[in-house]
Amino acid sequence: MHDTALLELFSNDIGTAEKLLELIDTEFKALSDRDLPHLQSILTEKLPLLAQLDQHGKERSQLLTGLSLSADRAGLQALAAQSSHGELLLERGDQLNALLERCQAANLRNGRLIRSSQASANSMLGILRGNDTPSLYDSRGSAARIGHQRPLSQA
Repeated sequence: MHDTALLELFSNDIGTAEKLLELIDTEFKALSDRDLPHLQSILTEKLPLLAQLDQHGKERSQLLTGLSLSADRAGLQALAAQSSHGELLLERGDQLNALLERCQAANLRNGRLIRSSQASANSMLGILRGNDTPSLYDSRGSAARIGHQRPLSQA
């Protein structure tokens, strides 16, 4: 009984994780294109998927702990050893784990792109405000700072 419920949760979450991975990849393209309206719609689609994955993760943990098993791979292996669906349980668990790792890696990639864009925008704003004076090079190739700079708005 518990093994079939767990198998159903795995199957549902595999589909959800695949949709999430697709959205994260679409988000990367929208971030690269700086398409803010599309980013907002992607976020709206991602939130329910993340909530569902979180809820099902808790249900899987509760199923395993309810059987006095650990809520990790070892607990799943123990349940699989007692189940007629054991091999399929392990296969689906590994498949879901691999998908979630791919989602995490893609999400980290998107985070790096966001931080890079923020740093670039902050640097440009600093130059426009006159807070950051860009370094120039002298005849020896060393960085030379110019004396007093005015913001571009006052130039």
